[in-house]
Amino acid sequence: MALLFSSQADDPVAWTAMLRTAYPDLDIRIWPEVGAVADIDVALVWKYPPGDLARYPNLKLVCSLGAGVDHLLDDPKFPDVALVRIVDPAMTAGMTEFVCAAVLRHHCQFPEFAQYQRERRWMRQNRPPARERVVGILGMGELGRDAATMLQALGFTVIGWARTERKLAGVDTFGGAAGLPAFLARAQILVCLLPLTPATRGILNSALFAQLPRGAALVNVARGAHVVDGDLLAALDAGQLSGATLDVFSPEPLPAGHPFWSHPKIFVTPHVASLTNPRTAAAQIIENIRRFRAGEKLLNQVDRALGY
Repeated sequence: MALLFSSQADDPVAWTAMLRTAYPDLDIRIWPEVGAVADIDVALVWKYPPGDLARYPNLKLVCSLGAGVDHLLDDPKFPDVALVRIVDPAMTAGMTEFVCAAVLRHHCQFPEFAQYQRERRWMRQNRPPARERVVGILGMGELGRDAATMLQALGFTVIGWARTERKLAGVDTFGGAAGLPAFLARAQILVCLLPLTPATRGILNSALFAQLPRGAALVNVARGAHVVDGDLLAALDAGQLSGATLDVFSPEPLPAGHPFWSHPKIFVTPHVASLTNPRTAAAQIIENIRRFRAGEKLLNQVDRALGY
């Protein structure tokens, strides 16, 4: 039995060191030097070559190196095996830090002041107190609930929406298609933390932007494919949206000629809102390997029908 490590974005040396700290005898094969394919029963992957997992006849468990699994389920040759994702408190904290920073950036009008600086203009702007700024969070899972709690602590009025309504103290929550219009009508800063599924692909489009208060801001830290790029550019150019902070794109890396790079109302970061850290995540992966080989219930197993 052996573990396949296959990622085009992560350091195999760092991961091997941390995995073997928790499981010294673990047989780890680093793609593409995998040896006998029949040895592989577990795969730890991110941004792997599409179709590659289909060639391991004894593969029974796939562990995503991140919280999202859309990159796996989009592979038409992904095998019919158990799939788990990482839910790491350190990743959640990192995402919440990034979301709060992005929300504060828009709330404090830093993009406008940056433009004034470039123009050498001494221009003041009034802003409302945080309690009068409504932050709407699309996606009230682990990440969304944590971000909502911290934004509340900063004084913002927070509302949330999910596929099925999820209650959180102090947060007005909405659920399903019926609840989306009322949610959007109040969201002055919209934060997308949705999983990417067939139902949410392209959800950040012209129809949705039109339902936000005029001058709303967008923060997308979920997946690039949630956004219809042309619709976002049009909403920004028309003034329906005042600005956007984007950490995720389709495709990645963002092509050099893409208009997001140069648009004055868009702030681009290279998918860094929450990175998987082997020091904090390795123990969870090892625990799932132990459970898998002992026939026990897995942690954070994905419902493939739902996509998360």
